[in-house]
Amino acid sequence: MQGASLTERRKAATRWDIARTAAALFVENGLRATRAEDIARAAGIAPRTLYRYCATKEEAVAPLFAVGSQQWVEAVRDAPHTLSLPDALRYAAARTLAAAPGDTQGTESLEWVRSLLRMAADSPALRSVWNDACRESEATLATVLAARAGHPADVGTLDIRLTAATAGAAVRVAVETWAASDAPATGPEGPAALAERCLASTAGASRSG
Repeated sequence: MQGASLTERRKAATRWDIARTAAALFVENGLRATRAEDIARAAGIAPRTLYRYCATKEEAVAPLFAVGSQQWVEAVRDAPHTLSLPDALRYAAARTLAAAPGDTQGTESLEWVRSLLRMAADSPALRSVWNDACRESEATLATVLAARAGHPADVGTLDIRLTAATAGAAVRVAVETWAASDAPATGPEGPAALAERCLASTAGASRSG
């Protein structure tokens, strides 16, 4: 968080700690059995403090849903401009949707996302948090795509919005498909590999159309 104030960094750290604590409790005890008060106690904060960061217990894990998708969008922004757009999207997926060797924190976060997405299948509230994270990522991606095209003012045009929505859906489907499986977080059936395949498929469909 370059340029962020100390207060903002502290808030971000607290929000991340709450998310990790909530995810661990959901996995250990189940979503229904975990109360917001349990999350606050385990995180070492007062319940009223918890509610300043999230309105519901399900919203507590929003940072875990958001971090991967936002990192992917930022990687699209930072991808070499010599790459075509489809290649830039796949380049970003390969670098952000798989934990690096030895990155235990990254692997742990991915496994939490898998567990949370499985819980979301039976929890409309948790599914809504996931959908919100995907929509926010899609909106950010639209601004990135417009900037890469050299037309930042065109973020609301049909082509930019459709491209962002299609790419976002491809990555979402890949992550959800991986989460529903027992495949490891790396390898040919991991989220990064599946995302690359989905993105390649949508690019091929676009060219054939």
